[in-house]
Amino acid sequence: LAMALAALLPAACARRSQDLHCGACRALVDELEWEIAQVDPRKTIQMGSFRINPDGSQSVVEVPYARSEAHLTELLERVCEKMKEYGEKVDPSTHRKSYVRVISHDGTKMDLSGVKIDGDVASSLKFACESIAEEYEDELIEFLSHEADNVKDRLCSKRTDLCDHALHIPHDEL
Repeated sequence: LAMALAALLPAACARRSQDLHCGACRALVDELEWEIAQVDPRKTIQMGSFRINPDGSQSVVEVPYARSEAHLTELLERVCEKMKEYGEKVDPSTHRKSYVRVISHDGTKMDLSGVKIDGDVASSLKFACESIAEEYEDELIEFLSHEADNVKDRLCSKRTDLCDHALHIPHDEL
């Protein structure tokens, strides 16, 4: 029995870590997309060189602030604080963990049945979020600087493989 448990433990820990990193990536993208949506679409920022060209002109363009590199970089520095507003939910059939918001953005009541809310979950999620934000900062900025569909799937599954376990689950569990 001890041998069987010793053989299963690394797989269970790896799956827990994979669930955590996948959940953190998906929550990170959700939070960034929500923050971007809160910015007035008319707000712009000047980008380009502020040097004067020989003809007296400047190569400055105005771009929407919400998806500018400056705004996205600022968001990445503080967005992982939002992980305190998440809880852990375990799928009863697959025993996979996912992470869900426990405090809504707009104050509406949320169904929190089956959601574990505690400091350990929040701090683990925050740490994973910070690691992902740091390691994949360029990819996050690249994806979010353009309006794109399925950023969560494209970034968390295809580009980073943080959620690649979803691709390897047998079909009866999908």
